[in-house]
Amino acid sequence: MSEAEKIDYGTFEATVERSKKLEEDLIVNPHKYRVLTGDRPTGRLHIGHLFGSIQNRVRLNKLGVETFIVIADYQVLTDRDTFNSISENVKQLTIDYLSAGIDVEGGKTVIFPHSHIPELNQLLLPFLTLVTNAELDRNPTVKEEILASGQKRINAGMYTYPVHQAADILFCKGNVVPVGKDQLPHLELTRVIARRFNDRFAKKKPVFPEPQPLLSRAPLILGLDGSQKMSKSRNNAIMLSATEDETANLIKKAKTDSERFITYDPVNRPEVSNLLLLVSLCTGETPEKIASEIGNGGSGQLKKILSESLNEYLRPLRKKRSELESNMEYIRQVLKKGIEKAREVASATLEEVREVMNMNI
Repeated sequence: MSEAEKIDYGTFEATVERSKKLEEDLIVNPHKYRVLTGDRPTGRLHIGHLFGSIQNRVRLNKLGVETFIVIADYQVLTDRDTFNSISENVKQLTIDYLSAGIDVEGGKTVIFPHSHIPELNQLLLPFLTLVTNAELDRNPTVKEEILASGQKRINAGMYTYPVHQAADILFCKGNVVPVGKDQLPHLELTRVIARRFNDRFAKKKPVFPEPQPLLSRAPLILGLDGSQKMSKSRNNAIMLSATEDETANLIKKAKTDSERFITYDPVNRPEVSNLLLLVSLCTGETPEKIASEIGNGGSGQLKKILSESLNEYLRPLRKKRSELESNMEYIRQVLKKGIEKAREVASATLEEVREVMNMNI
């Protein structure tokens, strides 16, 4: 492979600049963009998801940006044996989305599980011919996911998932993908697949856009242990579906430190600073101001304030969540409508792909 054909992940600084310009144009010209985003259905969502990604989707939703939300149920099969709960998890994810403010009634947002979109999954085959085994093996995100899975026998789905993700993005011709820094290699591979497909099969009239990354502005939310990212699997999360009492009890057990005077110092006091950040996200006050108000009140006062502010912040969400959970037929209808729309879009794309690949009969 020549140097020109190799995947160039570029500099993070350049990506940040492009993302800033994209953010500015999204506000002015939301109709120009189609966003593809999503989650794996490994369980219910927690407050890290809410502050880290869901609120941004709601913001884009309100701007009028067309958004496709894929529930990546096939990917769950690559690194965990939890297929018995996939169907329920898909429904619970949908409830969390709607409770947080995602609007599917306005016609701008579609929620669907990708296992129900056969036309989307058919794109995986031609896309696999556009990348090499070596390129998949070098993908830094794949390496990290394999390491995190702890598996001794790595199935092929772990390696090919970035290509499947490319199909998720390109089937609807998504041109914006909200991502964190760790997901940039996956997205760059999608851009490469789009470019190679167009160069090989559709030089006169490109079929696929090269999607742009929209970097998250949300801060990293640590778990209640204060040492690693919030995650249900690490048992350090507060679920959106938790009750107020459960939330308060979890916060009481949150790790802090031995220093009584409260200060916001993410480097030297990550546990205390993370709790201050959560209060800030709920109240709109800066972590520094919250810390100065608590002062010598210690971690007990900090935890009390966090419990009150977080429960107050989540109260409307939890009320709506309870209403939706008692109407599962509506949730099924949301997913059915999402599947119908996604299949319609995927069928049109697949027909276009067949045409440029000379496979129509």
